[in-house]
Amino acid sequence: MKKRVVVNDKMQKGYVYYITEPEGRNFDPEFKPELSPKEMLALGVFGGKYMTDCKNEFPKSWFSKAKLCPEMHDPKINLFGVNASQPLSVWRKKGWINKQDPRGWFQWYCRYYLGRRSSDDFRQIKRWKAIKRHIVAVKKNCKKGDFECRPRQRQAILHWAYDSRKI
Repeated sequence: MKKRVVVNDKMQKGYVYYITEPEGRNFDPEFKPELSPKEMLALGVFGGKYMTDCKNEFPKSWFSKAKLCPEMHDPKINLFGVNASQPLSVWRKKGWINKQDPRGWFQWYCRYYLGRRSSDDFRQIKRWKAIKRHIVAVKKNCKKGDFECRPRQRQAILHWAYDSRKI
């Protein structure tokens, strides 16, 4: 069932990876995202700019209801209407970017969700688990369902495939 994927977009030319698992299944037992990439894109993440030049790599269905803005990053598109992103330059400086996924965690997650497994999985899952500290902060400081409370933190949590609408 190994499927070869060749990536040619603004950030990668000729990058090849293989799909070795069924889409959305056979995840590491420690990794339990609450939202699929398709659901995240439909809710509004990353100001709508994140995935605009690499649609060909992913299933068309992921983009049928996606909130995207090819021209610019627009925080109003985000579910909570706020900017919760840091520039890619910050991600690079902090060492969060791996060459195989130059757009960062969400790109890794999209590819993992599709069925790619890689040497970076352990690190990315560890980073995903670390976001729970933000969930704890929202639960501690906000009433359940109060989306006006800590909207930036709620949006950031959403960027990591946790459904912050449930907090």
